[in-house]
Amino acid sequence: MDFLYILLGFAALLVGGDFLVRGAVAVARRMRISPLVIGLTLVGFGTSTPELLTSVQAALAGSPGIAVGNVVGSNIANILLILGVAALLAPIAVARAGFRRDGSVLLATTVLCVGLVLWGTLGRGAGGVLMVGLVGYLIYALKSGDVDESEIPDTAMATGPALLLALGGLALTLVGARFLVTGAVSIAAALGVSEAIIGLTVVAVGTSLPELVTSIVAARKGQGDLAFGNVVGSNIFNILGILGATALIKPLAVPSEIIGFDIWVMLAATLLLIALTMTGWRIGRGKGAILLGAYLAYLAALLVMA
Repeated sequence: MDFLYILLGFAALLVGGDFLVRGAVAVARRMRISPLVIGLTLVGFGTSTPELLTSVQAALAGSPGIAVGNVVGSNIANILLILGVAALLAPIAVARAGFRRDGSVLLATTVLCVGLVLWGTLGRGAGGVLMVGLVGYLIYALKSGDVDESEIPDTAMATGPALLLALGGLALTLVGARFLVTGAVSIAAALGVSEAIIGLTVVAVGTSLPELVTSIVAARKGQGDLAFGNVVGSNIFNILGILGATALIKPLAVPSEIIGFDIWVMLAATLLLIALTMTGWRIGRGKGAILLGAYLAYLAALLVMA
């Protein structure tokens, strides 16, 4: 049954990811909002919903290792695995102005996350600060999202059907992620793996599959800015929204292994993303290979430490 859940999850993610990207790009065209901003909001935040549900459920169940590891592991996977695979399939050009704004926010939220994690406990006060930061960033991103007509891809789809398509795709990705995580966590737990490792790997990658699918579909459709915005927006939302909401609902004790290793890998991955992006403002296949190689090295390190 667990393997059946995984297969059903993959199928729902593939179909849902395609619907979500097609609908989101059409919404961007009709609302005169750039695909980068749509990626940061509707796609980026929407595909992070599995992480939110998983972390909240884990916190309520008394499993802070899964709750925190899910966020940290997802951010690492988003940059190194998802963006790496997307760039290998189709090189991604990055808009300088948009990245200077959103990349700065990503770096600031990542540094804030490191500071809070090193404190050892994520209480309701920290959760409130993170949630206020999320609201402020979302308002700022939407207000600065107007662009010229020539910057927005053409589409014949009306706003209503486009929005329904995007929401339907999002629903499918959520269901698919739920099936996949349910099956994968059951299998991993049966192998006797610690909850922190499960959160950093199985749960993190499982809940990041919506980002993986939507980024790959977007890259193959020539919407590299949507794929890139999806990763950046998801990572911002993972820190501000997911950790914030989870800590507000139930304070979290951060596992020592995350404090000692994984949080620093997340910071290093963010710095690597910024460095590669600002070198030529394009993430080609060579840079994609670097990102993917770094993720494989991270997984190898986890296995050694386990």
